[in-house]
Amino acid sequence: MQRRTFLRVGLGSALVLGSLGAGLWWWRPGWADGQFTPGARRVLVRLCEAVLACTLPEEDAARARVLEGLIARLEGFAAGLPAATRAELGQLLGLMALPPGRRWLVGLAQDWDRASLAQVQAGLEQMRQSAWVLRRQAYHALRDMINATYFSDPAQWPLLGYPGPADL
Repeated sequence: MQRRTFLRVGLGSALVLGSLGAGLWWWRPGWADGQFTPGARRVLVRLCEAVLACTLPEEDAARARVLEGLIARLEGFAAGLPAATRAELGQLLGLMALPPGRRWLVGLAQDWDRASLAQVQAGLEQMRQSAWVLRRQAYHALRDMINATYFSDPAQWPLLGYPGPADL
């Protein structure tokens, strides 16, 4: 190996390891002290808006109330998961809250707060169709969790035109 090549490899390795170290320093799990962290909440709100776009109220105040209630129910759902599953969910949301994780998993260059609804939906579609099993699994787990929590709430049924289960 030539000296220049050795120096380039050494410098490149130092940059990669330094970036990883800095990322680990910034990284926080999305679940702590029995609740979602603020970063995980931002991610979940945007994911909920993208997944449930056609079913959420159009008025901003009503939409915010529905999303706030949904995040609270998602928190209750997560609290009932086995500890290992809850830890994995927290790791996923924590990773998605960071710029490199958001870019790698969802394909979003924009911050969650600045990304448009169409950009978030396109990112989710990329996850759904990804060749990487991890991205597809993350997509399906998040989508299923959001849908199950939203549509199981009887308060949402009238908004959807669903009268509820038939009396037997």
